[in-house]
Amino acid sequence: MATVAFIGLGNMGNPMAANLVKAGHRVAGFDLAAANCETAKANGVSIAESAAEAVTGADVIVTMLPAGRHVLSVWGEVAAVAQNGALFIDSSTVDVDSARQAHAIARHASLMSVDAPVSGGVGGAMAGTLTFMCGGTDEAFAAAKPLLEAMGKKIVHCGAAGNGQAAKICNNMILGVSMIAVGEAFNLGEKLGLSHQALFDVASTSSGQCWSINSYCPVPGPVPASPANNGYEPGFAAALMLKDLKLAQEAAASAGAATPLGAHAAQLYALFNAAGGADTDFSGIIRYLRGEGG
Repeated sequence: MATVAFIGLGNMGNPMAANLVKAGHRVAGFDLAAANCETAKANGVSIAESAAEAVTGADVIVTMLPAGRHVLSVWGEVAAVAQNGALFIDSSTVDVDSARQAHAIARHASLMSVDAPVSGGVGGAMAGTLTFMCGGTDEAFAAAKPLLEAMGKKIVHCGAAGNGQAAKICNNMILGVSMIAVGEAFNLGEKLGLSHQALFDVASTSSGQCWSINSYCPVPGPVPASPANNGYEPGFAAALMLKDLKLAQEAAASAGAATPLGAHAAQLYALFNAAGGADTDFSGIIRYLRGEGG
């Protein structure tokens, strides 16, 4: 079993760290928020006084942080104190350029590294069923995979440094665009006199089927586990969807890729967030499309 430093014990990091403990790993954690540390401690994580203290003696360092600048700051701080042969894994969702800069920090310190953002939300983190999209060398991926399997169900090597982040933002651009399309379809169906169930029964088994309908239908009824049946309490908040869509647009601009639907989805989610929807589930954008605000 590995000795793991886990830095960033928020809504995603805490259950991920807890699953590492359940798998038998020794986990030392650090977070700036005292409440997060208390939750982690109750889950069997030993709490360090600083990121550097958590990393001391660790075989693996996992970060789950809000943005690229935080990842670069933490990796820059702790790479110098990490032990020889340590593996760095970043499961934050950040821009591709920052991910590649983080890999460079690790490489300069002669350490292995993997960018491994996740899909599956808080529910997936708690259940240990996350999907990890990984970028890095074959050697680093092979070293990271057994640990990631304690926290996730599907572990995919997407290629070189930064490609995990590239896969994540491409996937979430599809998700953002498709949820808007599904919301528009249900809005139109309502105005044409279709029941939610009737449209679901057709679209979920026909050419319109997609995850946004079949697994996460944005109207109450057809999919009991969807947030629409719980007042759009977030499984994946609209603010996070906007963050990912913005990252996709930054990457598209940098790469010279045309993503007109991605750009429009980012604009609509920005409006939805501004109208009060930021802390609700991203599927709640159907309410904005109906003219109900956030």
